[in-house]
Amino acid sequence: MPYRRLPNTDLARIQSLTRAVEQGESLGYLDLPYAYSVHTQAVDLLEKMERANAEYQVAYERQVNFAKDYQKKMKMAKLYVSHFIQVFQLSVIRGEIKEEMRALYHLPLKGFAVPELNTEAALLEWGEYIIAGEKERTEKGSSPIYNPSIAKVRVFYDNFVDARNAKNVLQANTKRAMLTLDNLHATVDALILEIWNAVENHYKDLPLQERLDACRKFGINYYYRKGEKAE
Repeated sequence: MPYRRLPNTDLARIQSLTRAVEQGESLGYLDLPYAYSVHTQAVDLLEKMERANAEYQVAYERQVNFAKDYQKKMKMAKLYVSHFIQVFQLSVIRGEIKEEMRALYHLPLKGFAVPELNTEAALLEWGEYIIAGEKERTEKGSSPIYNPSIAKVRVFYDNFVDARNAKNVLQANTKRAMLTLDNLHATVDALILEIWNAVENHYKDLPLQERLDACRKFGINYYYRKGEKAE
């Protein structure tokens, strides 16, 4: 004897509701195996599920497509921030910039290592440090660093910050769309179960094959256990 299993994905839920709605409309409200109010609820929930799923797919696709552009901007910002720090440290080694000036950039007074910039947080932090440090140093009368200039570094850094903010907005949109879908699951699952129970009860006196065929038209999914013969 086959057993039924409720849909567990958004697409499967939409397909199940679609079949129930289409079969209900083909029969007419007088021949429905459940109350007409259940049918109207199915129509309403199907519309909500389709709209919510479409909005989620659009939001997710935008997020994925933007990720490539974001990574490029992060890579360029990292390149210029790192290069600026290297040039600054070389200037200190050559005696062109006083060692104590490193404090303005939050750089250690000992050693000449370039900070790790592999994370978003680190790049944001060090970008702010060197931009502020270079501004303060030059305002005190020191010559600015060229190749790269802080102005050029800032262009790529600001592009990265803007991209990061846009990425966060897109992620929030995707999360909100997913939450809307998630909030529909319990209601949709309960309605599908109600429809399935009513349909199976309505056709319970039919021969097995006729009963299964009639129930499948309403979107009921039947599965066979291993070794069972399909009807």
